[in-house]
Amino acid sequence: MLNRIILIGRLTRDPELRYTPAGVAVTQFTLAVDRNFTGQNGEREADFIPVVTWRQLAETCANYLRKGRLAAVEGRIQVRNYENNEGKRVYVTEVIADNVRFLESSQNREGGNTSSGAGMPEEPAYGGGGNSGRGNNNNFSRNNNNQDPFSGDGKPIDISDDDLPF
Repeated sequence: MLNRIILIGRLTRDPELRYTPAGVAVTQFTLAVDRNFTGQNGEREADFIPVVTWRQLAETCANYLRKGRLAAVEGRIQVRNYENNEGKRVYVTEVIADNVRFLESSQNREGGNTSSGAGMPEEPAYGGGGNSGRGNNNNFSRNNNNQDPFSGDGKPIDISDDDLPF
């Protein structure tokens, strides 16, 4: 059996960060995902899908994602239910994300040049769940002048032992 989903869409609002009574971070946001067809009025329709992230991934999403940002979410669908104040059974379908990829930087959305270091650098991907804080160590320098760091015209690349992850 398989329960896996990958979505690409834009956030409809800023992520909402909360903490459980045990101190575990949880973030909720909604992703607007376009449909592949247009409706009767000729306009493209979208689905609004609730997404939940936990732990370090939740804190990272709360810090870097904002309304309108394009993001890819990978995770699983979860259906849960509860009884509301009126005694009615309410069913909730949501995506529990274990990987979120930021597909555009805030620099691209705002149109400004932030080579001075202000603003958020473009973030690759953040996975969650079971890493115990390992991985996601973005201790690498970013190339702010948008040149290909691997273009060396066939010349050897000088890499010190401090730059290697092993």
